[in-house]
Amino acid sequence: MGTKITKPRLCRGELKPCHGTGFFQSHAVEVDIKDASNATCLYANWMMRFLITYESNTSDYKTTTLNLSSSVTHNGSVCGNDTQAALVAVQFGEGHSWSINFTKNNETFQGDLITFTYNTNDTAVFPDAKRKGPVSVVVKDPTRPVQLNNVYVCHNTDLVEAENVTQIFWNVTVQPFVQNGTVSKKESRCPADTPTSAPTILPTTANVTTASTTTLSPAPTTPPKPVENPDTGNYSLKSGNKTCLLATVGLQLNVSQDKPLLININPKTTTADGACGNTTATLRLNDGNSTLISFTFVVKNTSASAQKFYLKEVNVTLLNRLNGSVISSADNHNFSKWDAFLGSSYMCRKEQTLEISEDIQVHTFNLWIQPFLVEANKFATAQECSADSDLNFLIPIAVGMALGFLIILVFISYLIGRRKSRTGYQSV
Repeated sequence: MGTKITKPRLCRGELKPCHGTGFFQSHAVEVDIKDASNATCLYANWMMRFLITYESNTSDYKTTTLNLSSSVTHNGSVCGNDTQAALVAVQFGEGHSWSINFTKNNETFQGDLITFTYNTNDTAVFPDAKRKGPVSVVVKDPTRPVQLNNVYVCHNTDLVEAENVTQIFWNVTVQPFVQNGTVSKKESRCPADTPTSAPTILPTTANVTTASTTTLSPAPTTPPKPVENPDTGNYSLKSGNKTCLLATVGLQLNVSQDKPLLININPKTTTADGACGNTTATLRLNDGNSTLISFTFVVKNTSASAQKFYLKEVNVTLLNRLNGSVISSADNHNFSKWDAFLGSSYMCRKEQTLEISEDIQVHTFNLWIQPFLVEANKFATAQECSADSDLNFLIPIAVGMALGFLIILVFISYLIGRRKSRTGYQSV
């Protein structure tokens, strides 16, 4: 049997928000667009929130969360037809808006462009934004085509990332080009909602029947398996056709809430995006739409002729994949780590710990990073961390000591051999 999926709670009326659950308050929106005959031609019900990285007045970068407000309008939404795209457009908060248009052919419909505009004049969300006014982000909808006259449903979390914005969607129900005014009961589910086969449960000693009268000893208690070090991932960013950032690192989160929890970031399910600049670069990693980590690097002048880069900020967000709620979120804007001269890279093979907050730490392994001036898609000469340098310093000392002992051993052997030779000569 498949996994039971709970239907989202719909709000009554043409467009009304209703409260959702989560660490931050969020709202669901139901849009029911009518045609000239007052029949439903486009229906959508979904929940969403946005993670936005912006530049502050002090020229550092901060990540903020923008949620749908309790007051939402849908001006500009249109039904669409064979020659015109359908459009869902909503406006909320202090000058924020979001829209998606849908196109169709004879068999399928598909989302085309998602346009999100946020207004940094909203001081409740962007209290210290350097750039003031509306900022628009346009991205292609990654959702695959849906059979015409089906309703698309996706309860699991889906993320769309572009530039410095992560758009988070869940509990999505949408059907453009509705026929005969009735939303279809035939669903097309997103891959994340597709039920998987239940794992086979092996019998335990308690439910095994045996003809023997021998008493079975209880199985010994297996201690919890320690979490292994994470796999090392390779990540890169491009500006146009040129690679502008390179990173190799294994990442592990240490989350301390009800009880300590170690989470290894899986490079096979992690995607990278971000932004490169002359003095600022940001690398954002998304592991399976459930763990978001961003690293921000800046350039500083160490002298009139020398510049260094260093890690300044780290943001960590843990999401509930089922409903998009934020389980935990923390950031630290006051780091001064991983510094190296501009034009070189930074390397640290030993484990390092970044204290993001009292409850969240990031452990790094086999780190090699170059956020600026990448040439020919290769790391430049690395400046190593002190932990690696100490290790490298001990190696020649150990080799020297071994050689010293060997020389002393040879010298003692020589003296003993010479003494035996002299004794034999005197006896003759």
